[in-house]
This record gives sequence, C-alpha cells and structure tokens, in this order.
Amino acid sequence: MAATEETAVRIGPRVRALREAMDLSLRDLAERSGVSAPMLSQVERGETSPTLQVASRIASGLDLRLSQLLRLDEGGSVSIIRAADRKPGASRHGHAFEILTPSLPGQRAELSRHTLDPGIATGGADDPPIHEPGAREIALVERGTIVLEIDGERHELHAGDCVTFDADLPHHFENPGDEEAALLAVVAAGLRRS
Repeated sequence: MAATEETAVRIGPRVRALREAMDLSLRDLAERSGVSAPMLSQVERGETSPTLQVASRIASGLDLRLSQLLRLDEGGSVSIIRAADRKPGASRHGHAFEILTPSLPGQRAELSRHTLDPGIATGGADDPPIHEPGAREIALVERGTIVLEIDGERHELHAGDCVTFDADLPHHFENPGDEEAALLAVVAAGLRRS
C-alpha cells in the first residue's frame, strides 16, 4: 500500500469520528472547513488522500491544529507500560499515587492509582493542583470507603462505585475508614482545541 493510501486510511475514520462527535453532518463540516462534502466523504471512506492544504482546512473545520488531526504530536497508536516497568509514584503524608499511563506528547487522558491511609485526604499542599479548565475525572473505588468532596458537597463511595465529575472544581478524596482505601482515577481534558 502506498504511503498516501495509508494516510488516507488512517485519517478517514478519524475525520468521521471527530465530525460525528461534534454532531456535524458532512455539509456542516464542508461549510466550516471550505472543503466540499463529496471530498470529505471520499476522505472519510479512505478513497482519497487529502493534500496538506485540504487536511489543514479539515482540521480547522474540526477546531483542531493539523498536527492534532494527523496525530503528529503523538507516538504510535499503541503504548504499553508493563507492570514490571511502572515507575513508583509519590507518597505524601499517607497519600500514595502513581501515574499508570505513559507520558506522551498529545496525551489526552491520564490514569492514576491512589491509596489513602485511614483518615487521610488528597488535596494537601504538596499534592498536584486542581486540573485544567474543562477537565473531567472518573474515579473507581477499588477497596475501602472514599468520600469525594467537590464544590462543597460530600459523596460517600464504596468498593466498586464509580463517579464522574468536573475535575476543574475544587475537590478532594478522603478515607474515613479504619483501613487503607484505593481508587483508580482517569482525568481527561477532552479534545484540545487550537
């Protein structure tokens, strides 16, 4: 397969997925990008490879930089961190955490694992700051009881419970129990715009 055909195959499904995620029709994207709907359709189906100028216009219509559309700021499509290769995380005053995802350019989400000793809360002076505007967080309690305090409200969570919230609001997790508690957290910034 020629390099241009490989690019068309990779970019086509991505353009379609991004367009549909923004709830845009082909005509909507054509108006936003200045690229004709038939051309967009051919690109999405992998029948043609857009020139850099056309790809740049498509990216603009999707509110992205060209490098984001083409994923030039990212590595390969699969990145694995083996359990034996994980780097130990930080531990501060009874709150230990480690980032489980690799640090890659263009990374849009991060998975971390947190353990809290009894009576300990995250969000201390030494902890990372609140997440960037627009960030969302999903947390799954692995064991124990965790209280999420967010924007002045408290939510008690038990093993197996999962919560999703706006991570740019003031928040922290607490362990009110008598045993260590653990949770997995995913922080997603969503699509980065230009």
